[in-house]
Amino acid sequence: MTILAAILASLGGVSYKVAEHFWAMKAREFKKNPLKLLDYAPEATLQIKDFRRAKIDGGRKIWEIAGEEARYLREQKEAVIKKPRFTYYRKDGEAIEATGDEGHIHFTDQELERIRLQGGIEVSYQGFILRTDEIVYFKEKNQVLMPGKVSMKGSGLEFDGIGMEIALQEEKIRLLNKVKTKIEPQKFGKRTGRQQLGG
Repeated sequence: MTILAAILASLGGVSYKVAEHFWAMKAREFKKNPLKLLDYAPEATLQIKDFRRAKIDGGRKIWEIAGEEARYLREQKEAVIKKPRFTYYRKDGEAIEATGDEGHIHFTDQELERIRLQGGIEVSYQGFILRTDEIVYFKEKNQVLMPGKVSMKGSGLEFDGIGMEIALQEEKIRLLNKVKTKIEPQKFGKRTGRQQLGG
């Protein structure tokens, strides 16, 4: 009986050490990629209050997305966010902010792939307000695409069009179709950055 108890105790100790090693390994993995933690959630859908996620590179914040609430859909590798706010930080420290009714973050196995905002979108930057119904940020290209109707007003410049592309690295804007522009030179003043408008 004593021998059996000793064997069981030894097996218990070995099991504990294996489990401890396994979770220590997983903790390092989660630190490198926090999204992996969601794979161990007990439900297929995980609900998160006061959602916030950011990209930091070399100590500088590149972008941040926040929302009132997020649902993580494990199978689709997607987070659905209520009342999202997406902020992109330029190298000079200025921020471009976009808000909407609903946001979708799509992930690959390791990292964010794209962010899509929908419904009543407003983008604010240097006194300009841009309105549209859908906006998509592609991480790989560092590009923003607005496929639908777009209108912008501010500082003596107004325009409407269908479809818009923004190359964030080059700071270039391109309007794609049915562009109408109204410029009031006396209000327009100096434009900042290297933004270019094209039809």
